[in-house]
Amino acid sequence: MPMDRDAFIITPAEMSAIDRDAALSGIDSFRLMTSAGMAVAAAALRFYPEALRFVILCGPGNNGGDGYVAAATLCRSGVPTGVYALGDPARLKGDAARAHAEWGRTAESLAQYRPKPGDVVIDALFGAGLSRPVPDEAAVVIRAIKHEDLPVIAVDLPSGVDGRSGQVLGESFHASHTVTFMARKPGHLLMPGRTLCGRLEIFDIGIPERILRIRTAGLCENGPHLWAGHARALDPSAHKFKRGHLAVFSGGPLATGAARLSAMAGLKAGAGLVTLASASAALNVNAAHLTAVMLKEVEDAGALALWLADKRVSAFVLGPGFGDMETARRYALMLSDRALVLDADGITAFKGDPASLFDAYAGGETRLVMTPHDGEFARLFPDIEADPSLSKVDRAIAAARRSHAVIVYKGADTVIASPDGRAAINTNAPPWLATAGSGDTLAGIIGAHLAQGMPAFEAAAAGVWRHGRAGAKAGEGLTAEDLAAAIEPLPAFS
Repeated sequence: MPMDRDAFIITPAEMSAIDRDAALSGIDSFRLMTSAGMAVAAAALRFYPEALRFVILCGPGNNGGDGYVAAATLCRSGVPTGVYALGDPARLKGDAARAHAEWGRTAESLAQYRPKPGDVVIDALFGAGLSRPVPDEAAVVIRAIKHEDLPVIAVDLPSGVDGRSGQVLGESFHASHTVTFMARKPGHLLMPGRTLCGRLEIFDIGIPERILRIRTAGLCENGPHLWAGHARALDPSAHKFKRGHLAVFSGGPLATGAARLSAMAGLKAGAGLVTLASASAALNVNAAHLTAVMLKEVEDAGALALWLADKRVSAFVLGPGFGDMETARRYALMLSDRALVLDADGITAFKGDPASLFDAYAGGETRLVMTPHDGEFARLFPDIEADPSLSKVDRAIAAARRSHAVIVYKGADTVIASPDGRAAINTNAPPWLATAGSGDTLAGIIGAHLAQGMPAFEAAAAGVWRHGRAGAKAGEGLTAEDLAAAIEPLPAFS
């Protein structure tokens, strides 16, 4: 997978390994800390020149060391500062101890800090490595600062936010600005951490990219770099079948709209043909609403088997508004040699027997994409969902490996995960995408990419990205019909 340096996402554990590798390669670790602390001080002066006082809260580890460097830099700049320490600074070790010594002053106890109007707080308590709830002493101060609504600059990550999962560990700052180093952490992008970081600045403190690449496991921000090699411009000589034939299964006569949204999205996303497969009871309803999308009667498994003899039907979407769980199970298993997007009722249909679905798609290249929201995810993967030690990224990867499918774990922080361990966090979705029919539209976009021959992970990643772009273009107050109409051409992003 080609990697864009700006798209790197590095877990706290990977960052610790990168720091060790940098030191072993001969890079002065204290110089890295100095660069980090000076970057924080520069951000403070740049964004808050009107501050009456900069208050630096220093923790018992290297994040606190960054804070002492920032404090020394601000003191040299001639601005008023106050430094408050969590724990005894005499117990600091390594670079943090050196940073405290070079600052050369006495820090007051964190419990002594009383927020004042005009204070700008620099949060250097814990950073991204925190894995347990913040201690009570810190929680009290965090709440007091939030009560006074003081601006907070977070060093690496707002204290109290888990850098791996984005979850709040008891209490956390809501930063107005966050300065992190070398690359973003999952907690910067996963909810609710993303909403607590404010403006995010990534500062290169001098670790070579080759060291980052060795330790990076393949997690990145979703974007065009993931599918650039698969977003081909249209061949002027191509006929409609060469552009892919997508089939979408309709629900019954009172539940046809969801499938039509998927079908229209598939057509807008670039499939050469889209056919809506409908039982006889829903034929007239669908026929009254369709023009460019074709309609085919598929009454039962026998009719589907006959249709599958046409190998030009290259991808399928099953689940939006489908309703009939038994038929959904049967159809999904019959399609096991084709590319399939399984959504909504198609996922729920396997609640009692997910292994039969996973086994059916286990061989060969990945050809199944599932698009669950939280509730649907729990129906197929209850044990993974219930494990509190797993982040959303961890859960998506574990589910992808078990199911032999690409998982699009939907939400404001949608995660796309592949059975091979690759994963991407999507960030371009506006909040108004949370509307009826939005997921149906996403399924159709991904289905179009599969029909055009894109690999499953790239098809899903590109689909989620285009879905977010369409939502931003359609604007607040959109309906799902608006969303399909706002889909932009994929080659424009490659």
